[in-house]
Amino acid sequence: MQSSNEPSFRESVDIMFNRAVALMDLPPGLEEKIRVCNATYTVRFGVRLRGKIQTFTGYRSVHSEHMEPVKGGIRYSLGVNQDEVEALAALMTYKCSLVEAPFGGSKGGLCIDPREYDEHELELITRRFAYELIKRDMINPAQNVPAPDMGTGEREMAWIADQYKRMNTTDINGVACVTGKPTNAGGIQGRTEATGRGVQYALHAFFRDKQGMEKAGLTGKLKDKRVVVQGLGNVGYHAAKFLSEEDGCKITAIIERDGALHDENGLDVQAVYDWIGKHGTITGYPDSKMEENGAKLLELDCDILIPAALEGVINLSNAERIKAPLIIEAANGPVTAGADEILRDKGCVIIPDMYANAGGVTVSYFEWVKNLSHIRFGRMQRRQEESRHQLVVDELERLSADSGIGWELSPNFKEKYLRGAGELELVRSGLDDTMSTAYQSMADVWHGRDDVKDLRTAAYLVSIDKVAASYRAKGL
Repeated sequence: MQSSNEPSFRESVDIMFNRAVALMDLPPGLEEKIRVCNATYTVRFGVRLRGKIQTFTGYRSVHSEHMEPVKGGIRYSLGVNQDEVEALAALMTYKCSLVEAPFGGSKGGLCIDPREYDEHELELITRRFAYELIKRDMINPAQNVPAPDMGTGEREMAWIADQYKRMNTTDINGVACVTGKPTNAGGIQGRTEATGRGVQYALHAFFRDKQGMEKAGLTGKLKDKRVVVQGLGNVGYHAAKFLSEEDGCKITAIIERDGALHDENGLDVQAVYDWIGKHGTITGYPDSKMEENGAKLLELDCDILIPAALEGVINLSNAERIKAPLIIEAANGPVTAGADEILRDKGCVIIPDMYANAGGVTVSYFEWVKNLSHIRFGRMQRRQEESRHQLVVDELERLSADSGIGWELSPNFKEKYLRGAGELELVRSGLDDTMSTAYQSMADVWHGRDDVKDLRTAAYLVSIDKVAASYRAKGL
């Protein structure tokens, strides 16, 4: 548990921001303009449920409009408050800037435990919340574009998009008012996996960085690296699944809110995920050792620690005992400012949330572009690409036959080479390129400046610099 003398999540973001701007030469006043949140709208609305009117409190915060629309998720959680929403909105500004998604930062939240309501009740609540935001242009394809976050998913996004279209029947781009929708309702393939996939690509980029690897005291490739994942929600599940199935990592522990599983030989991520889906709890999972106090396993001896759930799970009370040489922040703000300092002093490398979980907003950007262009990626060029590849294969096979050398293409090559890129392949390619480019921009600052000791400061420097340049170009 976080101690009382620990800075709040919002104060942590401010501390990290201040640490970065101290190393920059921003004109007077611009630093304050970038730091503060432009506006926060608080809404309290009633919904008739179970024979009475229940009142709910929701927020939508806009941190920076240096680019529009502004972008950021809507979370459903009892922990939602104005401070948290504003801190998350600020992170969205820096995150979009870092990965060059042309959005300002925003965030929304509804103070509600979604598990307390059935699907029909949640739809009524979501549509009413959306109505309150839409009528004030807090949801709009050109001004403010939400996405899923903790406690929400594609189902809620489909309800919000439908509500927007009911209220704006002539807006031809109405479907672009939110991202993270189901694929059959204007979504894009690869959006559900995007944040977890981005975590995987971030680790690929880090493992290509020799200097970064040296600083973390790691060697070799991702194969057989021991990984601890905290939180097996959408992000944690996809990150763990891809790292274990595609990169050969061993997921040695999975930590959930009601306990944790531990197996040094590696857990079967899909089996654990299916078990939680079926039973609603990690308890009773048959093939591994159960640990009641899950948080203790954050301190496990491992190579990579992936906190993928709540903010502040690594704090002053446990930072000293964290053994992982590399932490990648799949969640927003899982390491407090106090813990960050302790871990830096220990030589632990932290890949910051602002970069590590930017896969979600990157693919949201692709979805928004798809919605505005009204055509799916790959539809125009895929067959043409395949026919050009077919020409090469036919020519090689003809040469082989004419010369009588009996040469053959190796198995699977033909099938792989002849398959043109569809939407999913293009989305993954775009995401990989984005994560790789963004990592390089951070690494250049991290390795190139003596006064920058960690990736988080480097990430803030790169992103604040771009926001400042944008304000200057606007004449602000």
